[in-house]
This record gives sequence, C-alpha cells and structure tokens, in this order.
Amino acid sequence: MRVLVTGGASGLGAALAAAFLDRGDEVLIGDLNEPARETSSTTGRAQFLKLDVRSDDDWAAALAWVTEHWGGLDVLVNNAGVGGGGRVDVAGLDEWQWITEINLFGVVRGTRTFVPMFKQQRSGQIVNVASLAGLVHPAGMGSYNATKAAVVAFSETCAHELAEYDVRCSVVCPSYFRTNLVANSEALAPGVGDTAVTAINASLVAEAPLGPDEIAAAVLEGLDRGEELILPDDAARGAYQLKVGDRAAYDHVMRKQAARLNAMGSDPATER
Repeated sequence: MRVLVTGGASGLGAALAAAFLDRGDEVLIGDLNEPARETSSTTGRAQFLKLDVRSDDDWAAALAWVTEHWGGLDVLVNNAGVGGGGRVDVAGLDEWQWITEINLFGVVRGTRTFVPMFKQQRSGQIVNVASLAGLVHPAGMGSYNATKAAVVAFSETCAHELAEYDVRCSVVCPSYFRTNLVANSEALAPGVGDTAVTAINASLVAEAPLGPDEIAAAVLEGLDRGEELILPDDAARGAYQLKVGDRAAYDHVMRKQAARLNAMGSDPATER
C-alpha cells in the first residue's frame, strides 16, 4: 500500500510510519521537520516531504508528489497535532486559534486534498488521529477537547459520505501514552498557557504504561478489523465505557479532577 503519514517525523507518527513499513508498504512522511532518525525497515525506507498541515500550498505539493511518484494513494493518516488546553478563563484566544488550525483544520485540509483522488479510485482509507479527549472531556483542556471532539465528528461524517465510494474513514482515540507531544507543544504554543494543566499532562504522559510503538500496533490491528472508532489501549476503552455506561459516576470522577486542578492553580488572572 501507499501511505502518507502527517506528523510522521516523531512520536506516534513515526511509530505508525515504521509499522506500515514493516508490513511492506510504501510510506511518505509529511512533517515540518525531517525525522531525527531514518524511518526504515527490512522492507523499505520512508520518504520525506516537508508538510505544514496549516498550508494549502504544502498540501497541494503533497498531492502533486503522490500523483507523480505513486499515481494514487491507499491510506492517508492525518496524525499531525499539538497538545494544549487550559481552564476557560486562562487559555487565550490565540491559543484556541493555534490549536484549532493544526488539530482540526489540518485534518480537514488533508482530507479535502485527497478525497477527490479516493473517489476517483473508488478506494482508500482515511485515518484521523484524535484522542480519548475527543470522547471524554476532562477539565482544563477545553480547546484540546473541542478540537479532538470535532475530529471525531468529522471522521464519522466522512465515513458516512464516502462509504458508497468504497472509501473508509477511521478515527483513533488513545489515552495518554509516552510521547514528546507535551514538550513539543509547550515549546510551540503562543502565550504563557495554563501552567497547572501543563504540569498535570506532562506527569500523565511520563507515567503512561504504553509507548507509541504499542499504540501504533493496536491502530493497525483496528484498521485490519475495519473499525471506524479505534480505542487502542485499556485506559481509553475503560474511560469511554464509564462515560456511556454510568454517566453519573463519570461526572463524579470528572468533577473531582476539576476540583484538584483548581486547587493546584493560582488566580487565573495571574497566570498570564
């Protein structure tokens, strides 16, 4: 298969690229930065194309590359994304605009770029990497939750629209796993941010039991099973099941978490 992975230079994107390569697929990594190490396997080596998911010109260049070198595409993985968040009176609109442009409109731009090709082929697979935050919405992460929930909704819409063209769309919603997302996002994000939320997220990522390779393997297994909603780890499945199975208990857990967050933070007005 011919696979394009955005944000494929590090983290889950790099793990997904390597997993597809291990299967013998051809992989194009689209990222702002070249991979820190060569993504390769015994079956091949990934190729790199500079791709800022916020740029219409970069997406047009990706389509041109795929058309010229492959003549088509089998799998589009919209993986590029950033972390963030903050309590509603702490996170500024500049942060909301930044995270929305990458996490949501990056997915929309990528999908709109390649859907005409998929329709013409009457085949293809779109894989949108969201987060458990798209289904379960903890306090202090309003902007991140909103973008990931939007990706979940957009993915379901695409699955319905494209089914008659034999084009599938899946959305991936992992819980916390060990990655450089928080550190990278903190370096790129505008403004000071909600420091209490950043500290909590960094701790949860550092203490997570799984790394990107395990998540990538579970994602490919979910795709093989034809799943449109892929919950690739036990923590994600458990949290989502709590929400749909016992809403009162879920709300109790979420509000205790919100109270702990508010106890950690200083006066929101002083955090900017």
